[in-house]
Amino acid sequence: NKTHLLITTMSWRPTYRSSKFRNVYGKVGNREHCFDGFPITKNVHDNHFCAVNSKFLAVVTESAGGGAFIVIPVSQSGRLDSHYPKVCGHQGNVLDIKWNPFFENIIASCSEDTSVRVWEIPEGGLRRNMTEAVLELYGHSRRVGVIEWHPTSSGILFSAGYDYKILIWNLEIGEPVKMIDCHTDVILSMSFNTDGSLLATSCKDKKLRVIEPRSGAVLQEASCKNHRVNRVLFLGNMKRLLTTGVSRWNTRQIALWDQEDLSMPIVEEDIDGLSGLLFPFYDADTHMLYLAGKGDGNIRYFEITTEKPYFQYLTEFRSPAPQKGLGVMPKHGLDVGACEVYRFYKLVTLKGLIEPISMIVPRRSDTYQEDIYPMTAGTEPALSASEWLSGMNRDPVLISLKEGYQRPNQLVFKAPVKEKKSMVVNGIDLLENVPPRTENELLRMFFRQQDELRRLKEELTTKDVRIRQLELELNNLKNVSPNNV
Repeated sequence: NKTHLLITTMSWRPTYRSSKFRNVYGKVGNREHCFDGFPITKNVHDNHFCAVNSKFLAVVTESAGGGAFIVIPVSQSGRLDSHYPKVCGHQGNVLDIKWNPFFENIIASCSEDTSVRVWEIPEGGLRRNMTEAVLELYGHSRRVGVIEWHPTSSGILFSAGYDYKILIWNLEIGEPVKMIDCHTDVILSMSFNTDGSLLATSCKDKKLRVIEPRSGAVLQEASCKNHRVNRVLFLGNMKRLLTTGVSRWNTRQIALWDQEDLSMPIVEEDIDGLSGLLFPFYDADTHMLYLAGKGDGNIRYFEITTEKPYFQYLTEFRSPAPQKGLGVMPKHGLDVGACEVYRFYKLVTLKGLIEPISMIVPRRSDTYQEDIYPMTAGTEPALSASEWLSGMNRDPVLISLKEGYQRPNQLVFKAPVKEKKSMVVNGIDLLENVPPRTENELLRMFFRQQDELRRLKEELTTKDVRIRQLELELNNLKNVSPNNV
């Protein structure tokens, strides 16, 4: 009887009690660790407008006459000087910024001016406004809304434009090498699997796609009529996709999908009835999913498992201040001594404030917690751009965080020297005249053509002068008498 009693008592216990992340809590940085006085952009585009790595924090700002973002050393918290220099080369609003995962001084930005730009930030941060990018990449015919770096290759960048196209840029040559043209509306998000051999996209055409990026082939496609997808994420190596979206009753939802069969979601879970976009963040090392609503103050977190119930709700971090976007510190920038497993940088627009929020596993021991810090992706690329483009796949190069990670080798980012020429991808010249669709595009095209006309006129004038000189020299030679030769 005692045995029987023990079994029945144990059977009703919730399974999540065994989770080591059940008591994870969010801790907001002290006032001196916050970044204050940032003129955060008021743009309503659904992006984070914030990117962070172990060296720098970058935030898109409100600026007159073009797009700009501020880059500040991550250690330099406190109040920002109103005259602090900006990265301000774009002619239109900056819509997305992302740090290169392998070169911590290299950041990419994309803008309403149809360009993607790659910038090299000097050690210690900016001393004056930066207007010259290392690379200016033109290929989209409309504004560019999303950019993503390849997770294992050092020189591959993906950009998605409002022309419904995804371009793959090889930064070793500074040109687009592939165009993915399978979407029929604006691409909302892109996500890679661990080795970067697959790309998942969510799109305004209500379809979820899994694409082989090098060939552009759509391997799986789901029409999401009941669950309108906004954001998609690969869940590490689980062969699963996670999407956030809206149900037909306008409740916010998350859904789990099998990446090899998108005919139906494995499970859908309603979150709440609020309207802000749900941003998902996944930590493959801890299998934790964080959900942050745009305009909410809270961040919910779950543990994801391969068996039912799939989502195990842990708890939520609450805050009265609404978030516009969130930057995430890479793993090697975390404080392992404080058992920090994740760190957000939260944009609070109304206060011009950026708050660090650390997710901490409460542990009493002072020793390194091996179980919450498995080997994780470091800052060394597994492949070059040309190797990945030739068809090679490799998993990320892993590192241990035990000794407080020190980067083993200093790679140097080399920008290619570019000549002006046509860019033909998939047999289409990306720089040939594309009809402008907005007044802004018309103006930009007009100014670009004016510059080109001015350059051609100057070239023509110098050639005319040279022709006249040569004609004079020729006449002089004819006039010289044979006796004087």
